[in-house]
Formats: sequence, structure tokens, C-alpha cells
Amino acid sequence: MRREQRLRRGVDFERVRANRRSWAHPLLVCYERFRHEADPTRVGIVVGRRVGKAATRNRVKRLIREAVRALYPQLLSGYDLIVIARQSAGSANLADLTSALKSILPRTGAGKDLRGPMPPSAATTSAQSQEDAH
Repeated sequence: MRREQRLRRGVDFERVRANRRSWAHPLLVCYERFRHEADPTRVGIVVGRRVGKAATRNRVKRLIREAVRALYPQLLSGYDLIVIARQSAGSANLADLTSALKSILPRTGAGKDLRGPMPPSAATTSAQSQEDAH
């Protein structure tokens, strides 16, 4: 994800968490805050120690980042999102995490209808990244 698409500062994370609008899935929790329609949507990813050791946490972060990158064109602009991985995300694959995001994001204000099929370019990118992971 490009720099302007990421939440990077602790203050930004705190503002989103203070909004207290969240949606849960067995693999992920998503917090959302609307900023301004003209601003790009920014996403922050949090993977705590409960998910696993450092290698597992980094793997989960990469997978969530890839899932968000594939779904990003379908998001409305002007939102700050925080995606928090739950403990069960440590054993999930890219398809599971993408499916979890597709079920959570439409409930937030940022997601259009993501429950439909993936656009062809995102589907091929996801398949290629799964092949690269093996």
C-alpha cells in the first residue's frame, strides 16, 4: 500500500479507536472513522502478540496488507480504518482474510458492496501471491 493509504501515526490510531465504531469477525476486528470525502481512505493494521511469534505476526500483516490492497479500489474515500487481527488469524490464509474483510467492510461506511465476486485484476493478483507464498 502506498504511504498516503496507510495510517502511520499513533495519534491517528487513537482518533479512530476513540470513535468506538467497530465491527467484528472471528479473524478480524475493524474500527472506522470518517474524516473528509476528499481525503483518501487510510488503513492501519495491528497484529498483537496473541497472534503468534514475530514471524507469524509479520506474515499475518503481509497477508492483511495484500487483502486490503486488492479491495482498496472498491472502498469509498475519506475514511480511516484500523484492521486488528485476532488470535485465529495466525493460522489463516489470504483467501480467509480477504473473505473476512469482504464481510466486515460493507458494514462500515467505507465499503461498497464487497460481497460480490472479486474484480478480475484482484483475483489474478491474489492467485499469484498465493503461488509466490508456496
